[in-house]
Amino acid sequence: AVLVKDIDKNAQTLSALFAGDETFILRPVQGRGKDMRFFLAYCGGMIDQKFVGESIIKPLIELEIRARGEDTADAVISQALFAHGPRATAQFADIVESVAGGDAVVLLPGTDRALVIPAQGIPGRGVTEPDNEKVLSGPKEGFVEALINNIALVHRRLRTNDLKMKFFALGERSRTRVCVCYLESLVTRDILDELNRRLGKVSIDGVMDANGLAELIADNRLSPFPSVGFTERPDVTAANLLEGRIALFVDGTPVVLTLPYLFIENFQSNEDYYMNFFYTSFSRILRMLGFALTVTVPGAYAALMAYRHDIMPTPLLINLLWERQSAPLPMALELIVMLIVFEILRETGIRMPTGVGQAMSVVGGLVLGQAAVSAHLSSSVVIIVVSLTGMTSLLVQRLNAAALAGRYLVLGLSLVLGLPGFITGCALILAHILSLRSFGVSQTTLSGQLRLQSIKDILFRAPMWKMDERPPFAADRRRRAPSAGKRR
Repeated sequence: AVLVKDIDKNAQTLSALFAGDETFILRPVQGRGKDMRFFLAYCGGMIDQKFVGESIIKPLIELEIRARGEDTADAVISQALFAHGPRATAQFADIVESVAGGDAVVLLPGTDRALVIPAQGIPGRGVTEPDNEKVLSGPKEGFVEALINNIALVHRRLRTNDLKMKFFALGERSRTRVCVCYLESLVTRDILDELNRRLGKVSIDGVMDANGLAELIADNRLSPFPSVGFTERPDVTAANLLEGRIALFVDGTPVVLTLPYLFIENFQSNEDYYMNFFYTSFSRILRMLGFALTVTVPGAYAALMAYRHDIMPTPLLINLLWERQSAPLPMALELIVMLIVFEILRETGIRMPTGVGQAMSVVGGLVLGQAAVSAHLSSSVVIIVVSLTGMTSLLVQRLNAAALAGRYLVLGLSLVLGLPGFITGCALILAHILSLRSFGVSQTTLSGQLRLQSIKDILFRAPMWKMDERPPFAADRRRRAPSAGKRR
């Protein structure tokens, strides 16, 4: 429906649209003169009352339109309001979405347009460092739930007109604001067009969080490996934009999506770029090794113990078999049960309050492990295998789902087929990783040939002055002039 030039009919229609919502307020405002009668519409608790009183209501009360040939909406904007960014609209759907989102709307006399004025005063938390991405060295800022505040944090780091932003409203009922952010000179148009196409196909009642939106636009929906990046840090988002990536902001959540997403990003940390490159390169290799161990250790133990005693050193085999004598359960069942118990402890520690959860997971693991060995319910070797698997999984938090799925795949094949099953499981995981794509970009194939430049930020983190090229999907590969970074 559209507005008409009768302000009373517009007010009645708007009241009918919000019937049953007791937070909706439609306040009449009388200006100077009989024809200067307005209606101010907003939702209680969602506006800045002081701002509305001083910048909207007071100017309207004192308004005298001096240029009679000027449209009422344009005259009010130019002569009365002290607010920034007012806009005119003729659609009731736009008015409803704006009022429900915390804006103030002014119905004007003698015109079929209304003014939408940004006046949000929704309470929110301050900028703090995100718990999931803490660093010892580097910025301590994190995104919050307010979309405009998150955009401002990125704007402060990228002070250029090359930074572009496009807004969408997703969700048939929630009408959640989503912002696509990118650097125009660096983004690849095909990737941007593909993202816009996928966002245009999103059909859902409401978008409550960035993680839910990621599932709707991801390439590999059934894969446990992520194809869209997540971050709560403005510095990480700005760095991704400088790489030619696209950032996707969602109102109401501190999580920002970044794409395309490469597989190596699962092992990268924002702290890698704030500390010495020798140390961070070693840490990155440890993370890769941790993912390999958390997936393969249970399967390797099962394959060797069940089928291939002949390739194990005799002293080690004797010790392992001696430990197995006291375990009442079959090796396969014992291993699976202990892995599930560890996941229960980990999940309990996550869900409980921070201090209690940490103590619960540590003490619970020690007590249960010791009790299981003392009561001869499990062998100490299985406890060691499960502990090593659990500890290495903590090195790659972004791949928890993939590590869990891969671990049980390799373990299951190893229990059934032995060492050939172990090799088959590892090969299947590797083949799946090589097939991963993110918005048309292969997550693992960086270039057609192996060059030193292509691995400078993969296997290790090279010095800053040596990383002078962006990823292959960027429109502009060169980070700086060829002579930049050279030292005499």
